[in-house]
Amino acid sequence: MEARGERFLRQRQVLFLFVFLGGSLTESESRRYSVVEETERGYLIANLAKDLGLEVGELAVRGAQVVSKGNKQHFQLNHQTGDLLLHEKLDREELCGHTEPCLLHFQILLQNPLQFITNEVQVVDVNDHSPVFFENEMQLKLLENSPPGTVIPLENAEDLDVGRNSLQNYTIAPNSHFHVLTRNRRDGRKYPQLVLDKALDREEHPELVLTLTALDGGSPPRSGIAQIHILVLDINDNAPEFTQSLYEVQILENSPINSVIVTVSASDLDTGNFGTVSYAFFHASEEIRKTFQLNSITGDIQLVKYLNYEVMNTYEVDIEAKDGGGLSGKTTVIVQVVDVNDNPPELTLSSITSPIPENSPETVVAVFSVSDPDSGDNGRIMCSIENNLPFVLKPSVENFYTLLSKGALDRESQAEYNITITVTDLGTPRLKTQHNLTVTVSDVNDNAPTFSQTTYTLRVRENNSPALHIGSVSATDRDSGANAQVTYSLLPPHDPQLPLGSLVSINADNGQLFALRSLDFEALQAFEFRVGAADRGSPALSSQALVRVLVADANDNAPFVLYPLQNGSAPCTELVPRAAEAGYLVAKVVAVDGDSGQNAWLSYQLLKATEPGLFGVWAHNGEVRTARPLSERDAVKHRLLVLVRDHGEPPLSASVTLHVLLVDGFSQPYLPLPDAAAAEARADPLTVYLVVALASVSSLFLFSVMVFVAVRLCRRRRAASGAGCSVPEGPFPGHLVDVSGAGTLSHSYQYEVCLTGGSGTNEFKFLKPIFPNGLVQDTE
Repeated sequence: MEARGERFLRQRQVLFLFVFLGGSLTESESRRYSVVEETERGYLIANLAKDLGLEVGELAVRGAQVVSKGNKQHFQLNHQTGDLLLHEKLDREELCGHTEPCLLHFQILLQNPLQFITNEVQVVDVNDHSPVFFENEMQLKLLENSPPGTVIPLENAEDLDVGRNSLQNYTIAPNSHFHVLTRNRRDGRKYPQLVLDKALDREEHPELVLTLTALDGGSPPRSGIAQIHILVLDINDNAPEFTQSLYEVQILENSPINSVIVTVSASDLDTGNFGTVSYAFFHASEEIRKTFQLNSITGDIQLVKYLNYEVMNTYEVDIEAKDGGGLSGKTTVIVQVVDVNDNPPELTLSSITSPIPENSPETVVAVFSVSDPDSGDNGRIMCSIENNLPFVLKPSVENFYTLLSKGALDRESQAEYNITITVTDLGTPRLKTQHNLTVTVSDVNDNAPTFSQTTYTLRVRENNSPALHIGSVSATDRDSGANAQVTYSLLPPHDPQLPLGSLVSINADNGQLFALRSLDFEALQAFEFRVGAADRGSPALSSQALVRVLVADANDNAPFVLYPLQNGSAPCTELVPRAAEAGYLVAKVVAVDGDSGQNAWLSYQLLKATEPGLFGVWAHNGEVRTARPLSERDAVKHRLLVLVRDHGEPPLSASVTLHVLLVDGFSQPYLPLPDAAAAEARADPLTVYLVVALASVSSLFLFSVMVFVAVRLCRRRRAASGAGCSVPEGPFPGHLVDVSGAGTLSHSYQYEVCLTGGSGTNEFKFLKPIFPNGLVQDTE
C-alpha cells in the first residue's frame, strides 16, 4: 500500500450537462480526489483553482463555496490560494461502513456567473482495525465416528476495514486431526470451516483445544484469535434438519419492536436428548444480535430494534439447530427491509440574494439543493412555490434548484415577499418540507412626485404684510429614501411681464408659499404660476402644478365724487325754478369707488341743508330732488351737504357741498353737451367721465358768457321790442365746486330755456329739463 498522503486513484473528468440559467450556460466537470483516512486536519487535497483553470484569487471574486449534502462540512476552500483542504479527520468506517469505494460528494458553487462543479473525494482505507471474533471461545461436539473430511462451520471474525485491509484468511495451530479452510459468503465476508483429517477416538482424546487465527491483508497484517474446544461425543446418528434451507421474509422498516418476523423450524429423528432441538444464531454479527432476538425453543425471530431502510436494507441471518447429542443443522434467513416513506425531504440553502432592485430583469434570488434518503417514489421529489408570486423555480444540475424572479418587480406595489418553498416526495403518504425565504425589493427612482391637486387656488387679502404665508402645495412620491424626498420650486411664468420673483416665494422643503410684498387688488386682481416638485433620485423626476392666486379686495379706497366738481373760489350753484313740483330733479351727485364688490356699493345721504325738508337725496343713485313744491316763502339760496358712503368694513365716505339757487322767470333751461363726449363716456367709463366733466365745465362757462351778453342786449332793446329776456340782478354763479378724491364724470344734464320779458319785469324761466335718457320733464 502506498504511504499516507498519496492519492489513491487518478483523477477522472466527467462532463455534466447543466441547465441554461439566467442567460448563461454553465458546465460541470467532475473530478475525483483521494485522501487517506485519519489524515490530520488541514491536509492539502488539491488545488481547485489550477484544476478549474482559474487565476489565483478568482475563486473569491466569483464567490466560490463548497456545498455538501447535510450540515457537516468535511472540506474547506482557501479562496486566496485555491487549495481544497481537509476540514477534519475522516473515519472511513464511520462514513461508509463496508461500502467500497467510500466517496464523499460535494459541489463547488461559483455565483458570478452561476456555475456548478461536481467533485468527489475517495476516502482510502488504512489498516486500523484488527479482525475480532464475536466469541473468544467456541465449543464443538463431534461424534467419534465422524468420518475424515467432515466439515464443521466455525464462527467467523469481523474486520471493519475493507479491501486488502479486511479479513483475508483463517489459520489454525498445527495438529494431527484438523485443518481449516477459508470460505466466502455471498456478501463477500469470509468464514472458516474446520475439516476433519483423521478419525477421532473419544477414549484417546475426549477433548481437543485448537487456536483459530484470523488474518487481514494489511501491511503489517493484523490478526485476531479464538479458542476452539472440541468435545468428542458418542454416536448420534441423526442431525436436526430445517424444514427450509432458506427463509426469505420482507418486513416494513416501521414494524414495531417485539414483532415476530419469522419462525424457523427444525426436526430430529432421534429420541430423547438426541432428538431435542434448540436454536441459536450462527455467524451472527453484532448488528444482527442487536436487531433480532431468537427464541431458542420456539425458533421465533423477534425484532428488538427499530429498522432503518436507509442504513441497512438487507439482513442475512444464519440459524443453527442443535440436538442434545451435539449434532446441528443450518439454515439461512434473508430479511428484506421494505422502505416506508418515513423521511421528509431535506432542503439545503446554498446562497440567497436580497434585496434585489425593483427594475432588475430575471435575477437569481436563491440556490438550494434537495434530497430524500428514502428509495423509489418515496425518494422522488417535487419542488414548488405559490403561483401568485413573481418568481419561478428552475431545476439545475442533479438535485439543485434556482429561484429566479420572472422580471422587473414593483417595490411600490409590494416591497417584501415571503416565499415558501415546498419540497414534497411522491411516497405514500406524501411528506413535505417547507422553507421560508424573505426577499426584499430595493427602490429605484421610477415614480415622479405627484401633487395632491393639479390646480391650487389661493386667496390673499390685499394690503397683506410682507412674507405672509398664503398657502401650501403638497406632492408625494411613492418611492422611498432619497428617491421620495421632494423639493419644491417656482417655475418661470408664461407671462414674461409678471414679476413672479418679487411676488411670491416657496419653501423648497415643505411647499409653503409666501407673499413677498403687499398686494394691491386695484393693480393686480389675480395671477397664476406653476410650481415644480422634484425628487432627489438619480436621475431626478419631477412634476408640475398650477397655482392661481386671487387677491381679495379690502376697503382701502374712499368714494370719489365726480360730479359736481367744485372749488373754494367758484362754488357750484344749481338753478331751480320756483315753479318746480315735488320730485323735481335738482342735480345728481356722481361718485365712484376704486374697490370692488360690497366695498364699492355706494349710498347717498343728505347730512345738512339750509332748509330741512325741502330737498332729499335718493340713497342709491345720488339724485337730489325736491321733497315738496316750492313756495314764495322759501329762501333764494340753499346750501346742501351730501355724504357718499361705501359698504365696506369699516365704511369709508366722502362729502360734497351743493349750492341751490331758486330763480323766477327761467323756462326751458338747455345745457348742450357734445355727442362725442357721451359716446366716449359709454366706451371708457373712467376716461370718458373725466373728458365729459371737463367738457361740461367748459360748456357751462361759455354758456354763462353767452347768457350775460344776451341779457345786456335785451336791456338795450327792451323799449323797441314787445318781448325781452332778463336775468336776476347780481353775478351769475359758476358751476365749479370743491370735491375730494379722484374719478370720472358720470351723466350729463341738458335744459331747454327761454328768456322772456313783459310788464317791466324780466323772467328766467326753466321750461323742460332733459335727462340723460332723453326723456323730457314738464315743469308746469
